[in-house]
Amino acid sequence: MLRIDKLNVAIQSVQILRDVSLELPTGTMAGLIGRNGAGKTTLMRSIMGLLKTRSGTVDFNGADLIAAPTHARTRLGIGYMPEDRRLIPDLTIEENVLVPAWAAAVPDAQARLEKAYQMIPELRQFAPRKGLQLSGGQQKLAALGRALMCGTKLLLLDEPFEGVAPALAQRLVEVVADLKQEGMSVILSESDLQHSERMVDKIIVIDRGSIISIK
Repeated sequence: MLRIDKLNVAIQSVQILRDVSLELPTGTMAGLIGRNGAGKTTLMRSIMGLLKTRSGTVDFNGADLIAAPTHARTRLGIGYMPEDRRLIPDLTIEENVLVPAWAAAVPDAQARLEKAYQMIPELRQFAPRKGLQLSGGQQKLAALGRALMCGTKLLLLDEPFEGVAPALAQRLVEVVADLKQEGMSVILSESDLQHSERMVDKIIVIDRGSIISIK
């Protein structure tokens, strides 16, 4: 269970998130919907500890995430796929996928890598190639595989379908839908429900840094 209560986040002097509160039960897939600049990325980065919070609480399965450093959050089973992929160009795809497991000293990294290959078979084909040798959609698949290395309980997927050719967007939809069968909790952000409407259990609409509806 992820529980956020009255979360406020500012970047320098600009207030971005305003009293954001939501709950995500275990095994639930939620769509975080909002236009560009609505606060979707800021919310995900705050959950991951990449941005400091001004006030409020973030609780995950009884753990206080506000007090936990980013690396501790990954050890709790939280994975993050940023919108811009952030692959390391000089590393192979397999090395990119393994980076968070190395950073968190995950003891079963090889088993998790094999699981990622099973869920996204394309990754095995891409494994020896460098990050910049892939198309945008292929890079998204690699970034999703990387998120799976630590995201065994909760995955935060920021605009996973944005800027991807239709065929690969559909492939990403299939992979994300399969995550639900694995019992994972997922928050995925989109500007609209074009790809996620049939997958999600809950729709969270955010605008100007505030949650305006949850259904």
